[in-house]
Amino acid sequence: MKQLKKLLVATTLASSLLFSGCGYNALQAKDEAVVASWSEVENQYQRRTDLVPNLVNVVKGYAKHEQQVLTEVTEARANVAGLKVDRAVLEDPELFAKYQQAQSQMTSALSRLLAVSENYPDLKANEQFRDLQVQLEGTENRISTARKNYIVTVQDYNTYVRQFPQVVTAKVIGMKVKPNFQAEQGAEKAPKVEF
Repeated sequence: MKQLKKLLVATTLASSLLFSGCGYNALQAKDEAVVASWSEVENQYQRRTDLVPNLVNVVKGYAKHEQQVLTEVTEARANVAGLKVDRAVLEDPELFAKYQQAQSQMTSALSRLLAVSENYPDLKANEQFRDLQVQLEGTENRISTARKNYIVTVQDYNTYVRQFPQVVTAKVIGMKVKPNFQAEQGAEKAPKVEF
């Protein structure tokens, strides 16, 4: 009986040491950090999406013949709003790329909308338009910061999940590397705006 107790204590101690070194808890913490970081990216995208109708309505009053640009912005917003974004996006590189592409289209459409304002001095002088433009610029900066934080968090997670002995634990519990942001093809070139 005494030897059984010693064996039980030794087994418990060995199990504790083994499981504490397998990275399970750290994997869970890093996974949650990725999810939290992604939530902030989504939060900033939602802020931008919420600003778009107000911006479009102000521009409509001044630039009635710029209907194509207004339509593109409205369609880009609808595409973004129509995508269901949940934790599955973080696990599926194809869904992630689709979401990223929709956001890129929104950015491009908004750039064209803001470029249209250059042709309308009255619009540029409109206080409501200027306020919305400042809010949009601030939101774009927030998006950039949130994406940067997400990239760093995913890099930390992906590095950790691929190291030994965590890689073994990750395979056992089904954790995989997560997709990260990548610049759209052609993003290194400034968008061409023609009037």
